[in-house]
Amino acid sequence: MIDSRFAFLGAGNMAGALINGLIRAGADPSHIHATVRRTERIAELKKKPGLEVSTDNVAAASGADVVVLAVKPQVMRKVLAQIAPVIDSKKLVISVAAGVPIAAIERKLGAGARVVRAMPNTPALIGLGATALSGGEHATEGDVAFAQQLFDAVGITTVVDESLLDAVTGLSGSGPAYVFLMIEALSDAGVKVGLSRHVALKLAAQTVLGSAKLLLETGEHPGHLKDQVTSPGGTAIAGLHTLEAGGLRTTLIDAVEAATKRARELGDAFLNEGATP
Repeated sequence: MIDSRFAFLGAGNMAGALINGLIRAGADPSHIHATVRRTERIAELKKKPGLEVSTDNVAAASGADVVVLAVKPQVMRKVLAQIAPVIDSKKLVISVAAGVPIAAIERKLGAGARVVRAMPNTPALIGLGATALSGGEHATEGDVAFAQQLFDAVGITTVVDESLLDAVTGLSGSGPAYVFLMIEALSDAGVKVGLSRHVALKLAAQTVLGSAKLLLETGEHPGHLKDQVTSPGGTAIAGLHTLEAGGLRTTLIDAVEAATKRARELGDAFLNEGATP
């Protein structure tokens, strides 16, 4: 992987995280070409020695073995039209654009395009991301494995059928927003019962981090770990009773379902719009 030449079309937060992950893994920065829309961003990115930065998507894609589509969905059609003439079956195309179906990318890039679609989340910025991947019609098992290597550099990966990527978007893609809201609410609660904002926020965030890590490292069912915290007539069971009465479990399920539905709607709209002359 580290010997390949990469083009990152769009150099926002997610592309930046992947570039950093590649460099940490030993990739030569001179083999990485990132493109931006705003020229003022070039100087900022060139702080990484050796990294090539420009506004030319076609030149970047033309010289790459792997093209990572990291642009906003609303400009994806324009970018695909730009690079289509230089994309052939020798290049691997990886898309991290939320809500853009593989079929829409393949249609724009032409027959034989090897496409892998990824749904990462923002904790990838600190190497703790969760990414789901799906290969297109012409992507090989090796292509999907290559994409896994790339995203393993910024967290964990899993391979799913593309039909499940909307569900991934609703759960882990949008999930950090739910967790940040819960941390904020726990912090507010701490302030209400007498803690300073600084102390309450620090304790709330570390509690979420530690609990997640405990679950992942032990492999225990969350219900079992929950039971380990509760004792007869104790404080935790009193708090859990209140959460159940307030419908926390149902609300979270509804949130994931609503986000999944919206992701599906956006994908269908993108695909249908692309089908019109």
